[in-house]
Amino acid sequence: MNNSTNSDAQREVGNSLWRDAFLRMRKNRLALVSFWLVVLMLAFCFVVAWFCPNPDKIDLDNKFSGPSASHLLGTDQLGRDIFSRTLFGGQISLLVGFVATTVAIGIGIVVGAASGYAGGRTDAIIMRSVDTLFAIPFLVVVIVLQVVIAEWTKNASGWIVENWDWDKKLTSRIANIIPLFIALGLFGWLTLARIVRAQVLSLKEQEFVEAAKALGYTRMRILFRHIIPNTLGPTVVYATLTVPGFIMYEATLSYLGLGVEAPNSSWGILIRDGANFLETEPQLLIIPGLFFSLTLLALNFLGDGLRDALDPKASKD
Repeated sequence: MNNSTNSDAQREVGNSLWRDAFLRMRKNRLALVSFWLVVLMLAFCFVVAWFCPNPDKIDLDNKFSGPSASHLLGTDQLGRDIFSRTLFGGQISLLVGFVATTVAIGIGIVVGAASGYAGGRTDAIIMRSVDTLFAIPFLVVVIVLQVVIAEWTKNASGWIVENWDWDKKLTSRIANIIPLFIALGLFGWLTLARIVRAQVLSLKEQEFVEAAKALGYTRMRILFRHIIPNTLGPTVVYATLTVPGFIMYEATLSYLGLGVEAPNSSWGILIRDGANFLETEPQLLIIPGLFFSLTLLALNFLGDGLRDALDPKASKD
């Protein structure tokens, strides 16, 4: 009896895919540093920002002032606190990146999984539609959608203020960024749909799917309860690599004057405004540019680390 207990205690316990991925991820120092840098940036933008001065407060008597106790990084051309504006601008940029990625992932997983699992003519029609959408310039479509949706959301926000007595400033801020969420997300799912489809084509031939069919499970249950959860590895990697891409698109649109509008701000707008004073007040460009660059680098390095950690072909140590 004792010998059996000892042998059971000494028996090696196998690791799951996620446990193996965590152990490999922990050894990647660059990915870990990037992860904590992203966490730190989120903490600054969504927690520390609320303890900073009002980013929209104009003080023309205090414009272009240097760092001080009341303004840690100085003020801009209108006397507004640079540090506060950078953190609140980061809120918009990060929200656009994460929310648009969530929209794209939701659409991409459903479309890709349905296409791969259905197969045949359905798969051919969906994939040819994806190929057609791929041929359309992404930024052009986003700009058109953003303009159309922005007009609709402005009318909707006005109706909400009049009929529901909501705060006009709050609704205008929300209505301003929703079009970017939708426009980026609606056309950001194409690559993920292809990735998920390829995974599903492989998974649907596996034994566990055949066993589920033998048990009489419906096609929808097999797809959403058994197949799609096994595509989460590539999906997580895609998400971490897509967030910085969407942040970059938002910055590009805002830099061109087609993205976020006042009273909202973003890193793209701050970089655009800072470029106008590059020769005389370079800190207006350097500070938001530094936050923007560090965030993009951290997210990209984190995505690379997750890709290596979740690679099923990686050797176990």
